[in-house]
Amino acid sequence: MTVIDTAPLGGATASAPTVVRLSGDIDIFTTAQLRRRLLDTLSYSTDRLVLDLSQVTFCDAGGLAVLLGVQGRARARGITLALTGLPPIMSRLLRISGLDRRFPIVV
Repeated sequence: MTVIDTAPLGGATASAPTVVRLSGDIDIFTTAQLRRRLLDTLSYSTDRLVLDLSQVTFCDAGGLAVLLGVQGRARARGITLALTGLPPIMSRLLRISGLDRRFPIVV
């Protein structure tokens, strides 16, 4: 799993979301690192944090738990966590788990 943090150009502004691009597998081997990186990202995020999942190839239950946990921390800071670039595997996983109704999806 690779995480590429992208802060808004020119610093944080309310109009430009903070985008984090994820790639590879999100599983038992990568969730701890992902959780740390995303929680660190919240410290400089704008009021919108968008996770680009277009390059994610696999996600297990632990990965979903990380997304939910980070969403809770984001809400506590007044930050909306949204998902974008959902590959078919992620769309299906979110739909089956009912989490497609918990996360805003940016098309």
